[in-house]
Amino acid sequence: MKKLGICLLCLCLCLVMLSGCQRYERLEVTAPSPVVVSRNSDEAGSGETADAAEETDGQTETSAIVQLTTEAETEPPLPERVPVKVKGVYLTAYVAGTTSMFDEIISHIDETEINTVVIDVKNDEGRVTFAMDSPIVSEVGSVQKLMDVESVMAKLKSRGIYTIARIVAFRDPYLPEQRPDLGLHLADGSLYRDNKGLAWVNPYKREVWDYLVEVAVEAHRAGFDEVQFDYIRFSTEKGINNVVYDDADTQGMSKKEIITEFVEYVYGKCLQEGVFMAADVFGAIIGGGIDSDNVGQSYGDMSASLDYICPMIYPSHYADGNFGIEHPDTQPYDTILAALQGSKADLRSYARNGEHQAVVRPWLQDFTASYLANYIDYGPEQIRAQIQAVYDAGYDEWMLWSAACRYHWDGLRTPEEGEAEMRELEAKRASQAAAAAVTETLPAATETESGSGAAAGGQESGSAVSGS
Repeated sequence: MKKLGICLLCLCLCLVMLSGCQRYERLEVTAPSPVVVSRNSDEAGSGETADAAEETDGQTETSAIVQLTTEAETEPPLPERVPVKVKGVYLTAYVAGTTSMFDEIISHIDETEINTVVIDVKNDEGRVTFAMDSPIVSEVGSVQKLMDVESVMAKLKSRGIYTIARIVAFRDPYLPEQRPDLGLHLADGSLYRDNKGLAWVNPYKREVWDYLVEVAVEAHRAGFDEVQFDYIRFSTEKGINNVVYDDADTQGMSKKEIITEFVEYVYGKCLQEGVFMAADVFGAIIGGGIDSDNVGQSYGDMSASLDYICPMIYPSHYADGNFGIEHPDTQPYDTILAALQGSKADLRSYARNGEHQAVVRPWLQDFTASYLANYIDYGPEQIRAQIQAVYDAGYDEWMLWSAACRYHWDGLRTPEEGEAEMRELEAKRASQAAAAAVTETLPAATETESGSGAAAGGQESGSAVSGS
């Protein structure tokens, strides 16, 4: 009996030890030591003892648990997105939803280099232009069906046309009327209204952000390849300085900080959805300054959380004297080139090794600004001059804006001519890059050689600009 008791005691002790090892191994999942040994074996020194080199069965099990846990906790891969070099035109939802108008636009697209359309999904009136499955959209009743999105998408997709959903963000005359708590307010509690009597939503309200995300997600699920947010900014019109903000909303953040945070928030949602995201910005914010502060748009900061940044650099938007040009609207090539050179310089100042920056895709002017004191009629020649300036500035993509959706199609290349032009452009840039690389490796020239080289370089640079 004594021997039997001893055996039973030993058996119990063994069981306790085994169960203790199991608990220990699970706790070791968060401990660094086994992970370092098992994953970085070639980091171990040659002088390690045999005991350190040999792993026990328990240590091996622990490493396996760590590996499985790590794999389980890894986020699923983001949906694949295939970028397109955009040459686009803007369409209202009304035009897209009117068969005769839409078919005429498509016939012109078929004959030209245009490969993209930008269509209103949430328009300047704050209305969502087709029915969508969105709780907030349903709650506020913002749908005003202006197009059959399935029919529109079918026609565009059958031709391989890239589709962008334009979503007007913070200038929204509809939402604050339904939900006054989401609008901008004056000290007396009334809604702020701009010069046209239109209300704006409060960019500090996170519920507005979620509303816009819902619209973007539903647009993508309806077939749009990209979402492009417009009016991601504060109003700058009379009375805006009288708007009062709740400290609970602002949390001490400036206009630029909250706009940048909004962009970061929505961009994360778009990545998860697998949709490209773009934002329209004022051309005047490039380089910073008072305009940037007033509207809350930072060109460099926003570009870090966007796939595309779309400066509206219409020559008519620049005051006389901008870029040293007497009347910018009368010199479309020079104005666009100067604006995009400023874009390059601004983004370069924000660039950090390995950090993402948005592709620059400017909006160009396809309308005549007859309201200016000094203007010119815009036609095919002016359209082509602006496009050439985009290419000469080192960019590839562009979009034409006409609020009336009337475009000078004669200023555009055929599809074949457009492709040939892009191949030429790529070859030219490759040649220039190769020449620059060779120049960097050449030994320093003598003072005389350097002087003559500078003179020659100046002549060459001048001919390149004048030959646009």
